[in-house]
Amino acid sequence: MFRLFTDLVGYIAFCMAIQNQVLILHSTRTSAQPLVEYFTRRGDKVWLTEDATQAKNYLEARKPIFVLVDLHFPGNGGLELLTKIHQDHLPTQVIVTNQYPDLRREFLAKEQGFTVFLREPFTPTWIERALKKVEQALEGERVLVGKPEAIPRVRVSMRLKITLPYAVLALMFSLAAAFLVSRFVLETIHERFTSQLVDAAKLSADWMVNEESRLLKTLRTVANTSGVVQAVQNSDVMALRNLVLPTMINQQEEALEILDAQGIALLSIHHRAGGGMADYDTSQGSRAFQNIAFVQKSLLPPDAQDRDKYAGLVQVEGVDIFFISGPILDAHNQPVGVIMLGKTLSTLVRQNRQDTLAQINLYSLDGSLMATTMLIPESIQPLTPQFTLEVLARQDQQSNLRNLITNGNQSAILDIRDLFIASGKYAELLGPWEARAGEDLGVIGVALAESSLMQPTFTTRLQTFLIVSIAFIGVVIIGILVGNQITQPLKRVVQATIKVAAGNLEVKVPSTGNDEVAVLAHAFNYMVSGLQEGFIYRDILGRTVSPEVREALRTSFASGALRLEGQSTVGTVLMSDIRGFTTISEKAEPTTVLTWLNEYFGELVPVVTSYGGVVDKFEGDAMLTFFGILPKILPPEESAFNACQAAVEMIAVIQRINQCRTERSEPLLITGISINTGVLTAGGLGTADRLNYTVIGDTVNTVQRMQEATRVFGESGVVIAESTLSALKGERGDFRFEPLGEHAFTGKADLLWLYRLLPKDNNK
Repeated sequence: MFRLFTDLVGYIAFCMAIQNQVLILHSTRTSAQPLVEYFTRRGDKVWLTEDATQAKNYLEARKPIFVLVDLHFPGNGGLELLTKIHQDHLPTQVIVTNQYPDLRREFLAKEQGFTVFLREPFTPTWIERALKKVEQALEGERVLVGKPEAIPRVRVSMRLKITLPYAVLALMFSLAAAFLVSRFVLETIHERFTSQLVDAAKLSADWMVNEESRLLKTLRTVANTSGVVQAVQNSDVMALRNLVLPTMINQQEEALEILDAQGIALLSIHHRAGGGMADYDTSQGSRAFQNIAFVQKSLLPPDAQDRDKYAGLVQVEGVDIFFISGPILDAHNQPVGVIMLGKTLSTLVRQNRQDTLAQINLYSLDGSLMATTMLIPESIQPLTPQFTLEVLARQDQQSNLRNLITNGNQSAILDIRDLFIASGKYAELLGPWEARAGEDLGVIGVALAESSLMQPTFTTRLQTFLIVSIAFIGVVIIGILVGNQITQPLKRVVQATIKVAAGNLEVKVPSTGNDEVAVLAHAFNYMVSGLQEGFIYRDILGRTVSPEVREALRTSFASGALRLEGQSTVGTVLMSDIRGFTTISEKAEPTTVLTWLNEYFGELVPVVTSYGGVVDKFEGDAMLTFFGILPKILPPEESAFNACQAAVEMIAVIQRINQCRTERSEPLLITGISINTGVLTAGGLGTADRLNYTVIGDTVNTVQRMQEATRVFGESGVVIAESTLSALKGERGDFRFEPLGEHAFTGKADLLWLYRLLPKDNNK
């Protein structure tokens, strides 16, 4: 922007340092001569050409300050020059010259942004007015450049208003969905995990029962082996070993004790730790079992026992072993000894884990840990005696675990605790460890790792975050796209509105779609079409009155000073008519006649409007105008004086027109002008949809009949009524008058005095 400003300042300084250069592209040098003379007198350097190509070259090389282009230049040379100026954004002030109105070419020029027109005759007054309009147009462009700043700035974009609720709702929905899904999944996983833990506990308990039954079966096999009873009675250790060792090896049993009637071990067979399948150690004479309760029960006579098999825990050489005991009976069904078949607790929990895939912990009745399958036993907290008693007290309820879990009440009755082993978390379900006949041996704990099932991994959390983020971003993008679908058409409408405000009525807004925005665009285009049509009407009206009169007329109607329903006032009417034009037109082509009339009226109308006159109508070669009514009512003295001044100048213009026509060998346009002052009725004439503001009355009828008096002149001349002469009062000294006597007109009872109006310096 700063560089553009400095370039512009430099260019202006350059122009001020030298003569202003003016380029004139005109179809005829004769018609353009007044322009050349005017700018030459100003001190400008003028270059006149009739060649459009030369004009373009001069424009590129010199970049003149002013360019005057003939609208009627043959072909499209003039319009092409205007297009080049517009497209190259040259700092050139353009005035479009024309000889007669041409709506099509004028619209083409206006599309390029050129709105200043200068019509022949190129008098200094009209040239200066055109230059003033160019300055006003430049000033208007500067004002229009600032106008967009006057438009309120968008503080909160509609795109944001549309997108933000989407984003908030999407975020809330994503968080709620994530919470509910995670809650549902976690609860489902927790319930499934708890159910799996209970199943593992039941499976472990069933395994313990099955293992006890298997041991019992092996015990019976050993007790019923032929020769065992005699060997026990004879205390034949070697025979006992040979009889029971094969069974021990075949069944892979870990410990066997054969006691005599006093509870002393006749034979002890234990699997060697770390040894092979057949590696067993044997011993005898151990008295460790004499005082064990379930051993003493096994030695009682059958009629004194409530059952014949018992189970219990015995610590042998520091190793806890689970034993099943049963009596050895002789032929008289009397106990002669006891067989104890057992398995160490470490082996018991290890095999249990292999079959159930759960971690197994065995606790004593006082809560201390006896055996475990976990790698770090030291991390396992022992049970408190009170907690152990509570677990054992609820053992009857455990029979209905499945129903309780199904009803969702497992947390109230299941003894589940958390174990933290190294970096892993386990859930341990505790239950009573019962031997045969419901004897409590301790507490069994079944544990499953919770980390892999109950807690999402980092990858899962990352995936969840990415999914939520993608969904959120997707909603935002959709909101932006939806917002753009609404805001972009609205922006186009705003931009088009600014262009219309700047005077560009060729703008259109795409109206695709079938929603409200498309309807808005369609309505906008319809409005612009109406403005274009109204612009044409105003443009045509603008040729009959000056811009100042047109603006004052609008103000007068708005304020009520002028009324369309009609009002009577005193004004002056001027009528011009070409003598013998019917004969002239019969000898020429209609298009040629129309060209002559456009050229003729194109010269006369500016004269009328320059003196405040309003062209009422054109009737062929005749023109009716009135003074002193629009834009405001004037005293008769002023309206008559303005009309007489206009008539005198019109005669001078007609003489100049005829001089040009003589050079072109065209017939002269001898014109009669009549002026009358009197009472007029002014108002809107027509229908509601087609209204013309006009004047009627006897004054108008009289001025039309006065045209007959101009025929005697043999040249163009002006005749005025006595009423106009009287109305001039003190302004009569600006003119000369020749009495023409009294005249009688059809429809008029009284004779009417007429005078010929001449300029004051006329020698005739």
